[in-house]
Amino acid sequence: MIAEEENAPAKKPFLATTPGVVLACLAACFLWGSAFPCVKIGYELFAVDAADVPSILAFAGVRFTLAGLMVVVGMSVARRRAFVPERRDLPAIGVLSLFQTVLQYVLFYVGLANCAGVTSSILEASNSFLCVLLAALVFRFERLTPRKLLGCAVGFAGVVLVNVTGESGGLSFTLAGEGMVLASTVAAATSSNLAKRFSSSHDPVLLSGWQFVVGGVVMMAVGFAAGGHVAPADAADPLPALALLGYLGFISAAAYSLWSLALAANPVSRVAVFGFMNPVFGVLLSAVLLGETNVVSPVVAVAALALVSVGIVVVNRPEAAVGSARREA
Repeated sequence: MIAEEENAPAKKPFLATTPGVVLACLAACFLWGSAFPCVKIGYELFAVDAADVPSILAFAGVRFTLAGLMVVVGMSVARRRAFVPERRDLPAIGVLSLFQTVLQYVLFYVGLANCAGVTSSILEASNSFLCVLLAALVFRFERLTPRKLLGCAVGFAGVVLVNVTGESGGLSFTLAGEGMVLASTVAAATSSNLAKRFSSSHDPVLLSGWQFVVGGVVMMAVGFAAGGHVAPADAADPLPALALLGYLGFISAAAYSLWSLALAANPVSRVAVFGFMNPVFGVLLSAVLLGETNVVSPVVAVAALALVSVGIVVVNRPEAAVGSARREA
């Protein structure tokens, strides 16, 4: 009896199962999708002009610092001990914060001020493609298969469809605009693979929280040094602005922690393909929260959601009998 128990296969963690990875990734993408309209609302509540890059960076820095502190304080309470990094964690935190927070968002916000919204949305969605390519060709976590490429292509088609049929402008490309946004997606895809690599020897939630603290402080310093400001526009009633800022911090804290845990338990491609849901959720939630019901038709939204869903299913479909004998990294 004891021998049978010892030889029994180890039970998969919940996030490594199909229901687990689907729930975690969709929850993270829903939160990230809600960030699109909430950031727009935040700019209004804090009187931040879309062209005021220093204030945008300072605003983002406050948000990410708050997100990191939420993770640190929350985990300290949950574990009944200080949730602080050891010396061996510091290099991983520094590298991750550089790519995940500083480079990604500085490049994105600078580029966004100089490019069309449609093109930037499509370029941002290419992050999922880049994650899969980097995982296979650079980090060597897994094999690049036709199934993975097909799933990503179908999901990406859904993102293109929901953007090119909207009313927010045409496609264009400039180095200072779309080029910066594309560079930000490279940084984001690199950070996802780095999170996967570091999770084998570091607590992924600890890395998530502290990289936000470090990256957020750097962005605040840059933004404020360049003349940015962050203050509620309505000084007499600052509660709505502060509440929204708190929610934006929660979005980053919860979504990235879930995403990091999912990456730690699954192949990168299995998680990355869910990233195509971000712009779809963003469009749907913008319609609800901002009243942007004329941005995309319901038929197009449903078609885009269907394509993204098919792409997710294709990438997560088990390998054929020959391939299933090999476990993906």
